[in-house]
Amino acid sequence: MKLGNMSVPGDCERISPILSRVGDKWTVLVILILSEQPKRYSQIRREVENISQRMLTMTLRALERDGLVTRQVYTDKNPPWVEYRLTDLGQTLVPPLFTLCQWAAENCAVIEENAANAKAA
Repeated sequence: MKLGNMSVPGDCERISPILSRVGDKWTVLVILILSEQPKRYSQIRREVENISQRMLTMTLRALERDGLVTRQVYTDKNPPWVEYRLTDLGQTLVPPLFTLCQWAAENCAVIEENAANAKAA
């Protein structure tokens, strides 16, 4: 498959849903938060500002379904609790996502200025 001046292995039909999943803003934030250490649901929710309970649940389920996150239930605790952690596959996403976030942070002022100029025009 040819994308711009780059050749990418695979086909668009198979890659597109994966890029949609890993490129979702909530997915990026959850993966980066879990890259620090395994966390409980309530810890993740506190760290991901403005995410609804429903959206966090949907994001975690999708990440678990795709094999990027595992969910461990501790029934020996009182009360029982659940912990989420990145799988080995999920860990492989951390460097490119961190690089993307770093790029966004370094360029957000320029992008915001460009957007404001385009809106004013």
